[in-house]
Amino acid sequence: MIIQIVALFCCGTFYGAALFISLAQHPATLAAGVSVGGRFFPPMYKRAAPLQIVLALTGFIAGVLAWFNDMGLLWLVGSLLLISVVPITLILIKPINDLLLAPENDPESEITQDLLSRWGTKHWLRTIISGVAFLVYLFSAIGSNA
Repeated sequence: MIIQIVALFCCGTFYGAALFISLAQHPATLAAGVSVGGRFFPPMYKRAAPLQIVLALTGFIAGVLAWFNDMGLLWLVGSLLLISVVPITLILIKPINDLLLAPENDPESEITQDLLSRWGTKHWLRTIISGVAFLVYLFSAIGSNA
């Protein structure tokens, strides 16, 4: 039962943070203007990235352990969905992160504005996939306790 709670908590927290960023934080940052967004992104990223990594990895491992302990195949499905945010991040989002975090990046440029807009669109993919993973974990937890 503890493994399921850890998996559900980590996945739910990851999804909640991703949803907040996609629905509220990033749009507000863009609305504040490129100068604010360009200056806000580096310190925000440096704080958010370690938390997101720990949540995704811990939620994944706990989901696999739940499946391995015969708690149902959906735990494996949810864990694979959750861990898929890692390659999505590395392939689709990291190249944009690298440009936004580069010392030579001008936080007030049109390029930064474009990068921030592209980043937000790609971040939605992480949000949606982690939300589906959370629902799978939730159904798994409810099903195993019914």
